[in-house]
Amino acid sequence: MAEILGAGVTHYPALIVPDELRRFPLHLTLQRDERVPEDMKDPSNCPESMRIEYGEDQGLASAAVHRSRLVEGFRRVRAEIDAFNPDLVLIWGDDQYENFKEDIIPPFCLLGYDKFDCVPFSSGHTGSEGNVWQEGQETDFTYRGHPEAARFLTTGLIDQGIDMAYAYKPLHHPGLAYAFMNTLLYLDYDRTGFDHPVLPFAVNCYGSGVISNRGGILPYKAEGKTLPLDPPGPSPKRCMQVGAATAKTLKDSPWRVALIASSSWSHAFLTAKNHRLWPDQESDRARFEELTSGNYAAWGKQTTATFEAAGQHELLNWACLLGAMEELGHKPEVFDYIETQVFTSDKCMAVFKP
Repeated sequence: MAEILGAGVTHYPALIVPDELRRFPLHLTLQRDERVPEDMKDPSNCPESMRIEYGEDQGLASAAVHRSRLVEGFRRVRAEIDAFNPDLVLIWGDDQYENFKEDIIPPFCLLGYDKFDCVPFSSGHTGSEGNVWQEGQETDFTYRGHPEAARFLTTGLIDQGIDMAYAYKPLHHPGLAYAFMNTLLYLDYDRTGFDHPVLPFAVNCYGSGVISNRGGILPYKAEGKTLPLDPPGPSPKRCMQVGAATAKTLKDSPWRVALIASSSWSHAFLTAKNHRLWPDQESDRARFEELTSGNYAAWGKQTTATFEAAGQHELLNWACLLGAMEELGHKPEVFDYIETQVFTSDKCMAVFKP
């Protein structure tokens, strides 16, 4: 039986940008989101803990602590991946109106490219105005793909009743959507290189908002009107089924595989009940308790509606991972669980060893 390592990380975009630039999504929400009530734009009406975290410097001091914990988490996950020495690294991540647009939105899609050529700091991308590595806009990264594994896994999933989409070349995005790209940038935060072959596994986490928001924090408007909501993405239960089927297939493969879920947890700008200003930490704590206790099945009992009400859209990536870990019987080793009310989302850094 093939050996499989699991890991959970984040692709939080602001980690790319120097903290001094304060490119925190909270600022955009306060300035431009018409759905935020006027009285909630007064900091005195926000939770006291949020005001303390924001401080007198618009969150700058807290951002340094937040970054330090994330970077340490990524270093520990990277060390586990290197020690495991996988033949390929599969990443569950969400495509946010990048490679998939109006012409097709698959619930799941394996990207079996030969290689991935990425220019993450080019004009229009996060970090184009400056990044923590001081790398230029033209800096490119090339990652090896694994078409053979993509074909093998797609076949196995179809044989198990999952009608899996796949692709051998990009559609609208020449490199990788940022959920995958950021994950690789952060796993190589110290710029030692990342030579493990990569197999991106795209999940339609944003469902009803994937086109109507066009990948942005705010609803997209055409001729002054917001677009109608889209159909939902796959349910948490279905994502867990897909994860389990992935593990079943790869157990019989000739490769050592690292399975990585990349996402933050509840997103403030998606949490309407908190005026889109801070995440649903109560729901995140419930999911975290289920994770750490090994009660993975509880995630499959959540619905699309409950995930979206909590701003946990991207947790579908982790649901895929937990479906795989439940199938394999792997338990988590949590390196850090980071709660924040200012920096968009709570985050978890963990590994699941064979």
